[in-house]
Amino acid sequence: MAKESMKAREVKRAKLVAKYSERRIQLKKAGDYEALQALPRNASPVRLHNRCKLTGRPKGYIRQFGISRIQFREMASNGLIPGVKKASW
Repeated sequence: MAKESMKAREVKRAKLVAKYSERRIQLKKAGDYEALQALPRNASPVRLHNRCKLTGRPKGYIRQFGISRIQFREMASNGLIPGVKKASW
């Protein structure tokens, strides 16, 4: 389980990215890189990091489901994810 502060920090970054996205696009089109550098660092979408929706784990993230590999395996084993079953051949 990730610390609540880490989860909150990611949410805060996501809000900043959304807030400044339109302005970033306009500044890039105009080629005004000095004004672009004046924006907050966390307003850059590159600084976002995917985290598990359930545990906040930053590694082993499966985009299609929005959860970590560990949670995915547990949920699939319990039959909570429709259409997913353990492979056997």
